Amino acid sequence: MDKKMKIAIIGVTIAILGIAISIGVVIVRQMTPSDEVMLLTEYYKLEDSEVMIIMQDEIYDKSGIMSDGYVYIDYDTIVTKFNHRFYWDENENILTYTTPTEIIRVDVAKNKYSVTKSIVQTDSDYDYPIVKLYGDKVYIALDFVEKYSDIKSRFYVEPNRVVIDYRWGEYLFTQVTKATQLRLEPSIKSPVLTQLSLDEELMYVLKDEAPQKGFAKVMTKDGIMGFVKEKHVKESYYKEITSNYKPLEYTSQTRPYKINLVFHQVFNMEAAGKLEELISQTKGVNVISPTWFSVNDISGTISSLANQEYVDKAKDLGLEVWALVDDFNTEVDMYELLSNTSRRERLSNALLESAIKYKINGINIDFEKIPSKAGEHYIQFLRELSVKCRNNGIVLSVDNYVPAPYNLYYDREEQGKILDYIIVMAYDEHHAGSDVAGPVASIGFVKDAIKNTLDEVPKEKTIIAIPFYSRHWKETSEGDVTSESFAMTPAKKIFVDNGVEPEWDDTYGSYYGEYEKDETIYKMWLEDEKSIEEKMKVIYDANVAGIGAWKLGLEKEEVWNVIIKYLN
Repeated sequence: MDKKMKIAIIGVTIAILGIAISIGVVIVRQMTPSDEVMLLTEYYKLEDSEVMIIMQDEIYDKSGIMSDGYVYIDYDTIVTKFNHRFYWDENENILTYTTPTEIIRVDVAKNKYSVTKSIVQTDSDYDYPIVKLYGDKVYIALDFVEKYSDIKSRFYVEPNRVVIDYRWGEYLFTQVTKATQLRLEPSIKSPVLTQLSLDEELMYVLKDEAPQKGFAKVMTKDGIMGFVKEKHVKESYYKEITSNYKPLEYTSQTRPYKINLVFHQVFNMEAAGKLEELISQTKGVNVISPTWFSVNDISGTISSLANQEYVDKAKDLGLEVWALVDDFNTEVDMYELLSNTSRRERLSNALLESAIKYKINGINIDFEKIPSKAGEHYIQFLRELSVKCRNNGIVLSVDNYVPAPYNLYYDREEQGKILDYIIVMAYDEHHAGSDVAGPVASIGFVKDAIKNTLDEVPKEKTIIAIPFYSRHWKETSEGDVTSESFAMTPAKKIFVDNGVEPEWDDTYGSYYGEYEKDETIYKMWLEDEKSIEEKMKVIYDANVAGIGAWKLGLEKEEVWNVIIKYLN
């Protein structure tokens, strides 16, 4: 081999060795984990006063506020995630939290913390500001929220962060089997977020996601989320996250017997004189609800027809009195009334003072004109009034429409938790404003009312109200539809006077008849003892708390024999 050949071979060999070394270096570099560390302050990217919120196993998209050593979280997060019973009045800058027996208020402007159980308010001191306002942003101290909510929080520094457990149940966990690193991404080249020690417990995050190249997505106890090599952790296992929080109980003043309530429409102070005569024609009635009170104006005052003689006479007749208050005054804006804390307070105090003064057994709320935008304020009014009634032994019942998509904001589910009785007005299926003729309360309408109510309200708190009236419909040749309501006996007389023999209709659960006169068609679905019995059968089968009836004096005497048969 000549010299040139040897030199060429040596050159090629050196080149190959160089390439091999380069490849080896690349391979080694690829196989060598990165020791680059990402600071947690860079990972969280917080402003100086901010606190990162970690919700169970996810980093929340909103930050909290750190002030004077306390963590504050925005109001919207608190009511949507933790506790819907916190209530903020943006008109008066007052935070309210209502327990079963206390109305707790924080007045930001006055820097005052108060507790109300009845009418008298007691002021108290708190160790730290409960509410912080930043422009139109409202923040509440997490310590205060945690006192009344089923949550647990853990706070960590550098950077400031709080981990909040609020969903209870089984979660996937694992343990570290070899000291290793938690990385930002599923790669050994990704920056290190923190060092993981032997036996450290980690919570799996999105365990069911596609495999991440031998990595598991986990979160540490102090809220750092990242990736760890699966070969450095144990097989996953389920562990239950539990709560030792004991919610305060909303006790109810329900009766141990079926309620047989009748509404008594009162027009003047002389109603007591006719009460005994009207009740003597009934059977089994144990509650009477006189229409005594009406909301007077947006300030929360009420008009009253309350009468001590009436109460005394009712009690002598063995009746409880649940006085009714309505919102039928069309000049009163119920949103303006209910969205102001001082106005709600004035209204609830007026009702409570009247109840105490006249020694009545209960208050019945018949607010039928609540606009959707006032829904949350209406429910807050009921919470606050329920506290005052509960602490004074006064039954609180509320009248409701049958459940329908358009009245969801009446929030029957919450009512069923905080109130004593929910009265469902299972009538006015077709009412005075209806543009088509139809029954007041068909049997299908009543069945749906019961079923849909019991999906939200306990049966032992549910009272089904039935009608003692019928509607006489008039359809003109021009297509106009009007109606007039009649008591049971006059309604039946209309058929007799016009020579109509009504026929029973199983579909509607009532007698139906029609006739023509002067080019006008008249129709009526008759409410009588037989139609009432059909309703009482389904009420009996549902085993609800009882019945209500609108209204005293419209019924036939025979109806009461039907009612007591099924109530007893």
